[in-house]
Amino acid sequence: MESERKKDSGLTRRRFFALMGKGVATFTLGSALFVSESPSSAQKVSPNDKIGVGFIGVGGMGRGHLGWFLGQPDCDVVALCDVDERMLAEAKRMCGDRPVEVYKDYRKLLERKDIDVVVISTPDHWHAIIAIHAAQAGKDIYCEKPMTHTIEEGRQLVNAVRRYGRVFQLGTQQRAADHFRRAVELVRSGKLGKVKLCRCWIGFNPHSGYVPEQQPPKELDWDMWLGPASWRPYRPCYHPWNWRWFWDFGGGLMTDWGVHLIDIILWGMGDELPVTIEAKGRYYADSFYDVPQWMEVVYEFPSYTLIWHQPPPNPLPLGRPGHGMYFEGDKGRLFVDRGGIVTDPPELIHETLGPNDFRLPRVPSHQREFLECVKTRQQPTCDVETGHRSTYVSILGNIAFRLGRKLRWDAQKEQFVGDEEANRWLTKPYRKPWTI
Repeated sequence: MESERKKDSGLTRRRFFALMGKGVATFTLGSALFVSESPSSAQKVSPNDKIGVGFIGVGGMGRGHLGWFLGQPDCDVVALCDVDERMLAEAKRMCGDRPVEVYKDYRKLLERKDIDVVVISTPDHWHAIIAIHAAQAGKDIYCEKPMTHTIEEGRQLVNAVRRYGRVFQLGTQQRAADHFRRAVELVRSGKLGKVKLCRCWIGFNPHSGYVPEQQPPKELDWDMWLGPASWRPYRPCYHPWNWRWFWDFGGGLMTDWGVHLIDIILWGMGDELPVTIEAKGRYYADSFYDVPQWMEVVYEFPSYTLIWHQPPPNPLPLGRPGHGMYFEGDKGRLFVDRGGIVTDPPELIHETLGPNDFRLPRVPSHQREFLECVKTRQQPTCDVETGHRSTYVSILGNIAFRLGRKLRWDAQKEQFVGDEEANRWLTKPYRKPWTI
């Protein structure tokens, strides 16, 4: 450790973390989807060798991660931070009699010298500022997806992580599952032939009626919850869960799930980046939420086309509704989701990899891989640059939809080509005093 220590496949995101927090393994195709393996509980770890962990944001996702880290004998959870005292109280209860300190301002947590790692599970609009400050404070970072709220934030976070020599892992937990790694191996080893078309799908964004303003709960620091976002009165639809359906705080399912799905496509196709993006869709007639009811985005990459379907295409080309990732080659097709792999022809799934084929190592879990990288200083599977790209491809889809026109993208410069209006969407103003 670098810092000195003081001497819809039926498996929702919430369900997944509930299982993970209870130590339950989910299996598919004979291998664990998300396995919470750790050093043996009987194994003695010196207090000086333990990794000090602080949690920033302990709502549903944050407490899911907290449950996992509490079970790791080589970790010492020392601090929790949230702007909502109710969330803090529940997270503190999970820690039992451990001497865990609680904070409402993440900057106080980052000042602690006994914290090596921070786990960030705040609303999206806070990710970049907190993660950059964490890197500057010498902390390694596990951050929930999407990595950032804007593309410019993402590049600044990449630069900060590199400048301060930090280990960063984005919460794309699918990358740890054996069957997702098997799917990527099959695609990148050419078992489907030349892949020219990929698809991702998920359901509609949700709908809400009018939600009136209210006084914020006494336990909630509403001004701190807003942070860099434009000030607005409190409404119960913003906190604790439905903020993701408002553009100022999230990006709808396009970024909430799209980062997971598009990430696997990019991994399978060799991390090419798009050159054009075009979107269509429709808003609900009467929803209080900002996000559209449905959306379809067509990304043209140098060697293939990716289509984002929301809701799923009808008829499905292969696999299951709910959510999915689909690769279509001239020798075969492959569908993968959190339930497993479906191939056409069926025997393709059993293809043997040769000595020169693309292979990926297996890892016990996404978080365990991160902790081992904290110890070895190696880059994890979804390092900050990889996370930035998977995040920004999703953000590009939202920008194209909101502008209503085809956009050309220069991946080298991370700018739109010949479109100053679109380029203004790459960043956003911050409410004072927040800056990065």
